[in-house]
This record gives sequence, C-alpha cells and structure tokens, in this order.
Amino acid sequence: MEKNGTLVKEFVLMGFTVGAEVQMVLFFIFLTLYLITMGGNLGMIFLIQRDPRLQTPMYFFLSHLSFLDVCYSSVIIPQMLETLKSGRAPITYERCATQFFFFTLCASTECFLLAVMAYDRYVAVCNPLLYVTAMTPQTRLGLVMGAYSGAMVNTVIRTGLTFSISFCKSNQVDFFFCDLPPLLKLSCMETGLQELVFSLFAFIVIMTSISIILISYLFIIRAILRIPSVGGRAKTFSTCVSHMSAVALFFGTLIFMYLRVNTDNALEKDKIVSVFYTVAIPFLNPIIYSLRNKEVKEALKKLFNRMKISQTV
Repeated sequence: MEKNGTLVKEFVLMGFTVGAEVQMVLFFIFLTLYLITMGGNLGMIFLIQRDPRLQTPMYFFLSHLSFLDVCYSSVIIPQMLETLKSGRAPITYERCATQFFFFTLCASTECFLLAVMAYDRYVAVCNPLLYVTAMTPQTRLGLVMGAYSGAMVNTVIRTGLTFSISFCKSNQVDFFFCDLPPLLKLSCMETGLQELVFSLFAFIVIMTSISIILISYLFIIRAILRIPSVGGRAKTFSTCVSHMSAVALFFGTLIFMYLRVNTDNALEKDKIVSVFYTVAIPFLNPIIYSLRNKEVKEALKKLFNRMKISQTV
C-alpha cells in the first residue's frame, strides 16, 4: 500500500482469491483455452481467406470478429496466466493503462461489429436481390472502419478519464487485469463525475449496438414470417442463429458488468463474469460459427481432404 498519500506508480494485480493448488489448476485450464482460442480464431481467419465460397460480406465481418477475439484474448489472458503463476503480479502504471486501452478498444469494437453483422443479416434476409449491390467491398470496409472509429472515440475518452484519476489508497488491484471497477476503488479523489461519464458512454455504446441489433431482427423476423413454407422459414432463420447466440453471450455479460449499480462486494462476482467474456466467449465464438454453419463445415472438410491428399502424395 502507498503511504502518506503517495500516488501509485505501479500496481499489483491480486488475481483470484483461491489456494495455490487451485491457481495452478486454473493456470493450465486457461492456458489450454487460450491456445484453443488462438487456434480456432486464427484458423477461422485463414479458412475465410483461403476458401472462395467464403468470400462474402458475412464472412468478411466474421473474420474481423475472429481478429478481435484474438486481440481480446491476447490482451487479457497472458496477464491472467502470469498472475495465476505467481499468485500476484506487479504491473507498471503505463502497462496498466495500455492494457486498459486495448481491452476497451477490442470490447467496444466488438459491440459495434456485432451490430454491423446484424445489419448485414437484415439486408441478406429482407433484400436478398439487392444484397450483392448493397454490400459492396467499399460498403463492407466502410462499416468495419466505422465500428473501429466509434470504438476508438469511446476508448480514448474512457482511458483518458480513468488515468486522470489519482490513485493513492493502495496499489493492490483486486482483479486479474486492469479493469475499471477495481481501479475506481483505489481512487483517493471524488469520482462521481467520472463515473457518470463512464456510465453514459457505456450506455451509448451498448444500447446503440443493441438497438441496431433489435431493429434489424424485428425486420428479419417479420420477413421470415412472410415466407410461406416451414422449411423456408427454418432455413432463413438458421442463417441468423450463430450471430444471435454470439450477441446474447457478449451483451449479456457486458450489461451485467457496466450497466448496473456498483456495490462494495461485487468484485468477486465481477471476476467470474469477466472470465466468461474475456476467456469463454472468444473461445466459443469460432465453435458457434463453425458448428452452426454449413459453409464453414464444408470448407473445413474440403481443407482436411486437401491435407490428406497432400500427405499421401
């Protein structure tokens, strides 16, 4: 703990309040999940780039989602593993700010990108004849750049406000990475105004994205209900199931973390929820999109057949 009001120049991440044996078990579990996450998402990007049948707007956006999940995991999990290995891990003020910046950027971009993917499904289902002309390469790139740009604005403001706060109560962060709720507990100044701005921007980012997704799916559902055959409705709906699953998982955890009233005893619950959206969701996304997607499964099958042929030659 910093004494006599000295400002913190280095933090100590306290990680999980469990015994050493449990920490080592968690270390190997998270390491395994991280390696699978990297393999799954990088594999998805490689598959989309390699297979001509996946050169469509939907898979263009999916490749960016996989890229974000790779970055997301790499910002958080190595630091988590370091904390689990040693029980606690020192992190410089600058490194903490950098981690916070890139974590916020990845999370914000994923919010907007999921909204873009919902709009893509809306165009595909409600205006299928205009889909190719509406989703040109320039339009796709513009939508993705818009997602990154909006996320960058939120990230710069959020990071600037967070690290303009004076931290002097302690240098011990009761978390496994530099996130907003545990950092606010170390402030030695009144943070009411900052917390109001944080909540406002979190509300804008999350609710703007959710609004676009909900409106898109209202039109999608209306279009599906107009399809006369049950088989046609099921086939059309199946193209949206993977995205709907990813949306429910991601936004459900973000709403719990950032759009609720903070309490003094909430950090332990926050750790569990944070593990879910920083470890589990990037791990699950490529599984969701591969198991629920006929084109991806066919592309994987084709790739494995090519590998078998090349090995026999």
